[in-house]
Amino acid sequence: MSMTEPTQTTIIRATDAALLKQDMGARANVIESAIDALLPPTKGGDARLIDAMRYATLGGGKRLRGYLAVTTASLFGVPDSQSARVAASVEMLHAYSLVHDDLPAMDDDDMRRGQPSTHRKFDEATAILAGDALQTKAFEILADALTHASADVRIDLIQSFAEASGAAGMVGGQMIDMEGEGRALPLDEVRHLHALKTGCLIRYSAEAGAILGQASPDLRKRLRAYGANIGAAFQIADDVLDATATAEELGKTAGKDEASGKSTFVALLGIDGAKNEAARVTEAAIAELAPFGAQADRLRDLAYYVIERRN
Repeated sequence: MSMTEPTQTTIIRATDAALLKQDMGARANVIESAIDALLPPTKGGDARLIDAMRYATLGGGKRLRGYLAVTTASLFGVPDSQSARVAASVEMLHAYSLVHDDLPAMDDDDMRRGQPSTHRKFDEATAILAGDALQTKAFEILADALTHASADVRIDLIQSFAEASGAAGMVGGQMIDMEGEGRALPLDEVRHLHALKTGCLIRYSAEAGAILGQASPDLRKRLRAYGANIGAAFQIADDVLDATATAEELGKTAGKDEASGKSTFVALLGIDGAKNEAARVTEAAIAELAPFGAQADRLRDLAYYVIERRN
């Protein structure tokens, strides 16, 4: 694709919150419709399982990861019919991680997105199976030729997704997080665990659009770096919110990190220091978007939204 280098004023600009909200809402509707179509209700013996899967994925959440996938894909002219499938797959895998994260053996949380967690709405066994099924469904979607005609592109999506979500990514970060409870971890280790636990899936979501669009190595690398920095900013903002927001604002239990004895950015840097760190990685993310010019304005807005949100 042809791009011109933007001027400095294009990069350093005020956040257009209204346009971002409108765009996120429109794309969230597309992603929601894709998930609904990919997980149709049934009346057979698996009806309870499907109901739990739908409960965990539909009707809530910011769709941040899905939004990144469809928005970065749009930079390369990828049809919504393809990018919405990738967005749905990453939202399903993210939902699986939340379902399992809320279980008594993990974070033991009764609330998620302002409503009962899946294991509270159904039961623990159903929640475990729903998470398992959402994870495998996510990969099934990527393997389908409807996602992309090129098998090479589909394999690239699957491999990158597996790396981001497995032991070298999200799940590995979760293990480090659990092992770190009650211990004072140094800042570099906290950065590492959250780069895995939270950052890898957000990084993949941004990179997935470049994979779908068969972007040049340089542009793919830039979107990957943008996603990694957004992931870091998102987690730091989460730490700040956990320490400062109410349960009503969060839609889940507040103050869980401190109660669990977790090493967080707030615990290590204080609230102001954590906010400064979030601002630093946000600016690093925005710098990676320079080659895309005004086409990436919503991604710039998103970078600021990540650290300014209240839930």
